[in-house]
Amino acid sequence: MALPRLALAVIGDEIGPSLDEMISFCAENGVKRLDMRTVDGRNLLGMSLTEVAAIGATLEKAGIRVPTFVSPLLKWSAPGKDATASKVDFAFDPESCPSEDPLEYACDVAGVLGAQRLRIFSYLRHAGFKATDLLNAAERLMDLAGIHVTWMRLENEPVCNLGSTAELADFFRQLPDLLAIVHDARIMPILPLLDIGNSYGMGLPPTDDDIAVIAPLVDIIHLKDRRDGRAVPLGEGDIPWAYELERLLKSVKGPEVIASIETHCPREGRDATARSVDALRRIAGEIGVEIV
Repeated sequence: MALPRLALAVIGDEIGPSLDEMISFCAENGVKRLDMRTVDGRNLLGMSLTEVAAIGATLEKAGIRVPTFVSPLLKWSAPGKDATASKVDFAFDPESCPSEDPLEYACDVAGVLGAQRLRIFSYLRHAGFKATDLLNAAERLMDLAGIHVTWMRLENEPVCNLGSTAELADFFRQLPDLLAIVHDARIMPILPLLDIGNSYGMGLPPTDDDIAVIAPLVDIIHLKDRRDGRAVPLGEGDIPWAYELERLLKSVKGPEVIASIETHCPREGRDATARSVDALRRIAGEIGVEIV
């Protein structure tokens, strides 16, 4: 049986800070999808909807779609909790959002971009975290998902409470009631956005059991690589990506998974991302997976 195809995407600011750099990269490398996070160093969640609309219109004119608004939602301290994380990449202060309700505003931003998916996190890591610490925010986000027809995707991030693949899988094991509301017209489920590279970065590669829980729920993954404790272009590190992709895709239920490249190599962003795109195409060919 054929494995699900991979829909290639790149997180725009991994290429460079400006929209022009992102668009020219796509033209040069045959990329048709950009997941958007920041432009010129500003997070889209901190922009006005007029500014976001101008970005969306420019991308549309260039023939580029935005599958996911990779927002910083809940990448901040949980109410009443002291975060233990020190350095936070792409940190965002919810007070800098133009709206008093950043959760709903993120849905507005996604809608203006035409992005079906909205990336969320699990609050910055704090002592004594329990899955129920996310319950109130999760229920609100599912309500908003139903209202805005936005798909919420929860990413594992080392500085957050769900950092590894194991922690992400455990969350979905513990909250089957949140996953069982798929057919409720008012509430849509939160599903995982799997980042295997983040798990390797914590020294916690995914187990078969973790993948068995997460893979049937997955429709988007982030791709990065590491070597000697630092980020490197995809295919140039220690992560066995051919093995990991084949293992994952064998248990995916849908026909397609968005494979979004997030190199984390800012000093050589454009070149590292181009090498990563080439590597993904090569690896997909090795395991017999179609790239679209």
